Amino acid sequence: MKRRSIMEPIPTDLITEVFSRLPAKSIARFRTLSKQWASKFSSTDFTELFLRRSSNRPRLLFGVKKCGEWLFFSSPQPQNPSLSSVVAVDYHIKISGDVSKYLCGYASGLIYFPDMCIAHGAPVICNPISGMYGILPELDRYRKARGFLGFDPIEKQFKALSEVYAFCDQRDHHQILTLGTRELSWRSSTIQCPKYDSSLSEGICINGVLYYLADSVRDLPCVIVSFDVRSEEFKFIDAQCFSEQLAETHERPPLNLEGQDVMEMLLATMRMDRPTNTIKLILVNYKGKLGAIYWKYANNADGRRTLELRMWVLEDVEKQEWLKNVYTLPENEVLESCDFSVAGVTASGDIVLSMKHVCKPFYVFYFNPERNTLQSVEIQGFGANLEAPENRGTVYAFVDHVEDLSVFDARQLKSSISHATHGCCNKEEQPTFHYERPKPQRDKI
Repeated sequence: MKRRSIMEPIPTDLITEVFSRLPAKSIARFRTLSKQWASKFSSTDFTELFLRRSSNRPRLLFGVKKCGEWLFFSSPQPQNPSLSSVVAVDYHIKISGDVSKYLCGYASGLIYFPDMCIAHGAPVICNPISGMYGILPELDRYRKARGFLGFDPIEKQFKALSEVYAFCDQRDHHQILTLGTRELSWRSSTIQCPKYDSSLSEGICINGVLYYLADSVRDLPCVIVSFDVRSEEFKFIDAQCFSEQLAETHERPPLNLEGQDVMEMLLATMRMDRPTNTIKLILVNYKGKLGAIYWKYANNADGRRTLELRMWVLEDVEKQEWLKNVYTLPENEVLESCDFSVAGVTASGDIVLSMKHVCKPFYVFYFNPERNTLQSVEIQGFGANLEAPENRGTVYAFVDHVEDLSVFDARQLKSSISHATHGCCNKEEQPTFHYERPKPQRDKI
């Protein structure tokens, strides 16, 4: 029998299946090989298949900030944390020149920086995996105004929402920018948001609706502002259930509140002139519903510290009904002795806590409220330079990071962060500290 001299062609379905499991960076490179491949990997069918595959393998995204510079890493997000005691991060990009007093925003794989030196203080939107970024037009706004990023999953459309003069009836309260248009420009919102004093939190986008906490709206001490990304409609959700928690974050010396409304005075001390990390209340996506988590330590009778999490879930948006649960976490020596922050809630319902500063060892904790279990996972690979005490940067973690090919589209982001220059000095970025890939350790014989 003669051996076949011509190999059978690989089935198209098998090729599609293999490529759907590759990183988005690889797909972006393959698109440049030929028009045929560009068409295939840009098709709606492949893009949707890739997103489904990527959603089944979500990642933890880490942003490490120090002296205005960000370094981004990501690691696999364990589907069963009890079986994954150690995972390694992949290093992606670094970006310098963040001069904002607020944290960066996150929505569906993109990062929003309110003020960047490379953009003369204008907002910048960046893909932390590919390094592609776009500079938004400058905006006349109150110097303490915040900016947010939202994503409409139906139209696959990103929109930036910026506070302008949210407290002033004579000025625009907000302006909106649609990403991906030929000429980026800010415009006034068609449906004006009633005025409020200030926003109190970063935003979170859930199913096409952007949420953030604000104070002094009408007769309410605090509310959650909701912004529908597609319709651009504002609504308010009563958040008085958080008043006690906001009051507990007050850390200044006692004030003279005689004759004043106590809650209004306490909220006034936590407005935009205060660091964002003083408010230990974070909005989260809890299985597709808006949630909020507050945490604090309590001392046991034996002197040991225990961690208490309070979580609210908005069960009914129309009736504005919140369900509250209080959890006392199992004892963990590392968690009891370190500073941490709540990164969010995974799609499976695990509450993720991340150590607040790079160190060695560095841990992420997964708390499952239903089983009352706490699992710690060591994260390796930040590098000796970042793990050194003198270079200790602040870590911000984002859960359920999923690669979406539409985010890598050149129509959205056109420039590479590796060629960015500082707008204030017109020089190429020179990071204050750098990432050194850890050297592999050889087994001793």
